[in-house]
Amino acid sequence: MPSIDMIVAVAVAGLLLSASPGPSMLYVLSRSVGQSRSAGFASAIGLAIGGIILAVATAMGLAAIFEYSPKAFTILQIAGGCYLCYLGYSMIRGAGNDDFSIRKVKDASFSTILYQGILVEVLNPKTAIFFLAFLPQFIDYSRDDITTQVLVLGMLVPLTAVPSDIIVAMAGGTLAQKLKRRPLAGVILAWIAGLILIGLAIRIFFVSSPCCVAG
Repeated sequence: MPSIDMIVAVAVAGLLLSASPGPSMLYVLSRSVGQSRSAGFASAIGLAIGGIILAVATAMGLAAIFEYSPKAFTILQIAGGCYLCYLGYSMIRGAGNDDFSIRKVKDASFSTILYQGILVEVLNPKTAIFFLAFLPQFIDYSRDDITTQVLVLGMLVPLTAVPSDIIVAMAGGTLAQKLKRRPLAGVILAWIAGLILIGLAIRIFFVSSPCCVAG
């Protein structure tokens, strides 16, 4: 199991990142306003399930890479840090440019929306790449339970997004109108999320290298 400090760090980072306006938030918002709150709730749960599936797949892949070649893991870690830095910069640069217009959606059953939410998350390559970049920054390489650490921390990311997605689903149109009238709030959230990602990217140079631990 990862340490309490790492669990708290990932939970806080995931919560702040999920609160920042982005594709997932707009997806839930469109479902909530375009159909119903229940539809928004279903889409939020679907996204979370899809995220957990990706977390499990990522844990298996990272563990295999670590076992096969610690040096390859280090390269992945550095590349991930660069990607996180790019994401952070992109979020800050695009702060305030999100379009919160409600998209038209066709009515669908709870199970259909749930299934669609899972597919949206699982089939999103950017989400998979984010997991590969994000999770290695929090692993304690001096311990043997690498797979368990990645699995637990990976599952925390989509789970911490559930509260904010549910709020979006419940608030619906009210939230959309407030974000339109108060764009500064979205800008602030985007800056916070962007700085978190850049901070995680910088942190990589202060984390013990798995090469050093393993070899």
